[in-house]
Amino acid sequence: MLVAARPVQSRQDDPNLRRIQALLAKPAAMCGRFEQAKTLVGLRRPVRSSGRFCVVLDKGVLWTTVLPFPATLRLTKDEIVESHGGQVTKRLSAREEPTVGIINDLLFSLLQGDLGRLTSSFAITSTVDDREWSAKLSPKDGGMKHVIAGIELNGGAFVRQITIREVSGDATEISFSGVATGATALLPEEARQFDLPAGGAPHPDGHER
Repeated sequence: MLVAARPVQSRQDDPNLRRIQALLAKPAAMCGRFEQAKTLVGLRRPVRSSGRFCVVLDKGVLWTTVLPFPATLRLTKDEIVESHGGQVTKRLSAREEPTVGIINDLLFSLLQGDLGRLTSSFAITSTVDDREWSAKLSPKDGGMKHVIAGIELNGGAFVRQITIREVSGDATEISFSGVATGATALLPEEARQFDLPAGGAPHPDGHER
């Protein structure tokens, strides 16, 4: 069944956004696998990586690269922490670098498909076809326009793919699969990264179970 026969320029109160939000699962925690291909201007082949990701309500995002080499990136509202081999190699504080909060909010919203939160920063064109949807985001903010040319998303109950196109010509395509939700979605080490007990994802009201 075709819900939207043609693309619609979306506002926060747009019917397409409401349909997409209704289709999306809204778990307190979700984890899965990712495969990333980054195309760089001047390189013939894309740079590929893969691993696991976790998104935890009110906690942040955990990005664990397994291949080509292990690395962990944890994003919260307060900081971005990069680790290699269990050792912290970079830490950016939101107090010292205001863009930390912006990056975290953008990534969290993209991974959850929460397009409503992005309407203030992006012009969004979206389509909905039965239980599948897609969206194209064009930055409104002048600063962001200097970096991001556009973002494309598609999915169903979960975001299936994100493509970020940069003004420089570089592009990053990320595909997601094997998504699990709830308290058991996080591995013990992933739970520790968010200061959660093993198997203890937060409830939607912010409490842990």
